[in-house]
Amino acid sequence: MIKKDIADKELLSSLPPDGREIYLLSDGQIRLTALSGTFALRQMQANFSTGVLESLVLGKGYLAGGLLSSTIKGNDRIQLTVECGGPIGGLYIEAWACGAVRGYLKNNPIPLEKPLEDSNLSPLFGPGFLTISKILEGNKQPFSGQIMLEYGNLAKDLALYYQQSEQTPSLFDLSIQFDQQGGIAGAGGLFFQVMPGCKEETLTALDEATKRLKSLGLYLQSGKSIDDYVKEHFASLGLDHLASEAFGFSCPCNKDQFGQYLKNLPQNQRQDILSEGPFPLELVCVNCNSAYTFSKEELMSLLNVPASKEKK
Repeated sequence: MIKKDIADKELLSSLPPDGREIYLLSDGQIRLTALSGTFALRQMQANFSTGVLESLVLGKGYLAGGLLSSTIKGNDRIQLTVECGGPIGGLYIEAWACGAVRGYLKNNPIPLEKPLEDSNLSPLFGPGFLTISKILEGNKQPFSGQIMLEYGNLAKDLALYYQQSEQTPSLFDLSIQFDQQGGIAGAGGLFFQVMPGCKEETLTALDEATKRLKSLGLYLQSGKSIDDYVKEHFASLGLDHLASEAFGFSCPCNKDQFGQYLKNLPQNQRQDILSEGPFPLELVCVNCNSAYTFSKEELMSLLNVPASKEKK
């Protein structure tokens, strides 16, 4: 992966680092994953050159991926896919248990017929489906579940997915704050999972606590940590901190992988590349927007096509 330069990087130096914090609330009745992801999303914004709207939609997908992947272990990974009929078109997120996340928008930029009148993104999603696939190490087939989009709001539709497909009452909060220049200045998410046997009074207390939540993105922009946020809002429920984990925008692509792809092309396609160009040849990773270039000399060596066999 090639990371593009982040604008105003010095302004981010006072912000808390990215990461996931895992807690149990109310004597284990509720599991909470809290995520801080400003730097990851700012890097995403730089790599894809996204505008505010595109950064908001894709950024929430990255936060969701980071939260969902806290439920798996080892080398397992989760894929979050939204396919929809609105201008967004869809988004595709892949996240690993280690906290690495990558993904892209189907339409960047998102085509709009007129400016948005409010923050409701439902019309931009339109009808569609949300699919979550768990790819577990050692299993040949992924485990997948799917629902129809009901809200056009990723946090609410994820909660609906867990209710319908996992039979687990859940709550998501995905929050992104922008600076005056349109850069992501604070980003984080919360993922509450109700454990079996949770008491009704605990659910009532959680509902009351979440109604008083401050904007998480704005809170992180101020320089306070995700742990500070959780303690400030949920200490009354009793907190048991389980783990601190990493989170970041990362893609395993590299130039060697793309070179291997070119080497495995059929002979006629390799010949066409050397004959028609363009040179240098540029291949772009759809998952992180890293661009890898190959000169004609590199391609001659890589594709093993002698110069004498080039088309005249």
